[in-house]
Amino acid sequence: MEPSTDVLSTKLKQRAVIEFLTAENVNPTDIHRRLKAIYRNKTVLQHPPYSPDLAPCDFHFFPDLKRDLKGTHFTSDEEVKEAEKSWIKERLATYFSDGMKKLVTRWLKCISVNGD
Repeated sequence: MEPSTDVLSTKLKQRAVIEFLTAENVNPTDIHRRLKAIYRNKTVLQHPPYSPDLAPCDFHFFPDLKRDLKGTHFTSDEEVKEAEKSWIKERLATYFSDGMKKLVTRWLKCISVNGD
């Protein structure tokens, strides 16, 4: 189902306001307040705080990569990139699907405790 043009138009307007305000170095709380003033009769949701325990790269991917490359010394950025690519290629497809399954479990736990 395609989003209606009204929804797209509203999202584009919001994006334009956010881009303008961030270019002006306005803090996120003030951006939210200004958006609420612009869209008085509409609900403007606050962006949730970043939560590393709910980001797959932070709880599944990076800790394993960090553990496996610990103690390795690199002489260039290219060596780091190649080591990372090699590490990713060595993973089975199930490694990534397992990470997504763990994410669902973490989301459900977060929902069950109302985000606390």
